[in-house]
Parts: sequence; C-alpha cells; structure tokens
Amino acid sequence: MDEAPVVVEVTRGSLVESRHRAMIVACDPRGRVRFRLGNPRSMTYLRSAAKPIQALPLITSGAARFFEITPKELAIICGSHSGEATHTETVARLLRKIGLRETALHCGLHPPLDAETARRIGPEGVTVLHNACSGKHAGMLALARFLGADVGTYLDPAHPVQRQILEALAHLSDLPPSAIGIGVDGCGAPTFAVPLERIALAYARLVNPDGLEEPLRAAIIEVTRAMREHPEMVGGTRRRLDTDLIRVSEGRILAKAGAEGVHALGVFPTARFPEGLGIAMKIEDGDERRARPLVVLEVLRQLELLDRPALDKLSTYYRQEVKNHRGMVVGHVRPCFRLEGT
Repeated sequence: MDEAPVVVEVTRGSLVESRHRAMIVACDPRGRVRFRLGNPRSMTYLRSAAKPIQALPLITSGAARFFEITPKELAIICGSHSGEATHTETVARLLRKIGLRETALHCGLHPPLDAETARRIGPEGVTVLHNACSGKHAGMLALARFLGADVGTYLDPAHPVQRQILEALAHLSDLPPSAIGIGVDGCGAPTFAVPLERIALAYARLVNPDGLEEPLRAAIIEVTRAMREHPEMVGGTRRRLDTDLIRVSEGRILAKAGAEGVHALGVFPTARFPEGLGIAMKIEDGDERRARPLVVLEVLRQLELLDRPALDKLSTYYRQEVKNHRGMVVGHVRPCFRLEGT
C-alpha cells in the first residue's frame, strides 16, 4: 500500500505524540473522482463494507421473495450487528424460514459487540448468533438453499453463492472478476480487494443505480431501503456510528464500516451532488476506534453533508479528548487533513 497522508494527530501537552494516516476518495456513479486524499488506486479489502453488495444476489435470484425475507431481515443481512436480543432473534427467525439451524452458520464465535449485552450474557452465553456477521451468513445460506447448492460449503470461493457475489461486485465496480483479489474475512467468508476508488464507485451506484439494468437496479433499491428503514439492524441500538449516521442524516447517507479501518459511505443525490456520491476510506494502521470515526465525520463536514446540529448529535464520536487515569484532559485527538478537489 502506498504511504498515506497523515489525517489524525494525537497530542499530549504541546507535542504531537501519535499520528494516523489514511487514503480517502469520493466518486460519482460514472467513476469520476471528485475528491481525494492520497492514492485513489490503492488496493484494499472491503471487509464488511461489502455486505450491502453481498446481499444483492439474494434479491436478483428471487431467493428473498421465495423465502419472504422482510426488510428488517434484509437489513441485518447487510449489517454488522451488535449481538443484541433484537439481532439474534432476527437471525434465528431468518434461519427458521430457510429450514436451517444455527449450527449451519460457519462464521465462528465472538462476544457481542454491544458491551451491555456481553456483560449480561457472559462468555458462557455467547452463541454463533451473536457474531456480527451472522445475518450475512444466514443470507448466504438462504441463497444456497434457493439455488439447491450445498449449504456445507457455502463459503468456498467456487461455490455458486460466492460466484454470484463476486459478479455483483465486479458489475458495480466496473472490474473483471479476475481483477478482484480474494482473501478470507474474519468470519470465514471470502473478502474482496479492489482499488479504493472502485469501492467509492460501487457505493455511488448503491445510492444512484439509475444507469444499471434490471434486476440489479431494483435489488439495490430494495437493499438500501431496508438499511434506511432499519438502521438499528445495520449496527445496533447503542453507540454504532453507521446506525447513528443513517438516523441523523434522515437516510440521506448510507454508511457501512469494514474491519481494519475501512469505511464506505453512499450519499444519496443532493443539490450539491445531484448524481450522488460514493466515499471510501482506509485508515492505514487499521484503527477503528480513535481515528476512523473522526475521519468519517470530518470528511462529511468538509463536504458540507452534515451541518452543525447533526455534528452536535454525533459529538461523542467527533470530539475526542485524551484523559489520564484521574480523568484529567491531557491531550486531544484531532483531524489534520483537507480533501483535494479534482
């Protein structure tokens, strides 16, 4: 990966103690780079930012209609949920619809992302349903069942489910499938590497699919509507940036984080961006807590996509102080970049 510009400084007293670097790019649905920082052709994995795209074959194939998948269930297929009761119950209901048990999920175990839920259930209460990717995996299993394909190998890159997903990403990113790198995600599913500008292009088309053919166009509309109607399924009910961004923007911004500091945003058409806008970023060191939320919101501020009242509602993500163990403020985490217009 090319060396990325510094985007966040962490101060202590009068000194900058640490720095975070990132690549950022914004594209319109025609692939024109509108804003950038660093090399827009830098390759990176989408990680969980791919989930709205991974859900598309479920709809284009007819599987979603066949299994009567609801918008709430579709939203959790697109999300990285917090493992709260509403999430595990929704995934369990989806599995029942397709006639499978939770043992069919191959995403592995981790504690719920929601701290309150994790404390309440304890380590012994964790199930595969609490995995943030269990919704995505249930969606993949639904497609496998509909296609009559083997459900035991649904994560194999050569599986019909994964081939359809790869084709959907290739279509949205204007790349041949052979140009897309494939790795293994934290949940065991294939994850895809493309230039950062192609992630931005894909998200620009998620918020403005008018140039795409059916049934892909209709599938995109269905996926994004579900995420906007049920943002709590995309993240959670407590302190999840993607959920809060969708809510605060009243659905004008589609947000989906990925692991290792990846974040993708879709901006539905506005007066300033009448064709819509896709934004993709990668924090070079993979930071997801200190730098990434700050960079996401600073990008939206610079592009005038969030006004002051909206930023105030998101202040717990935006205003970061460095405190010592006595609670004293000893420094700050601050953005230090300016997007370049093209």
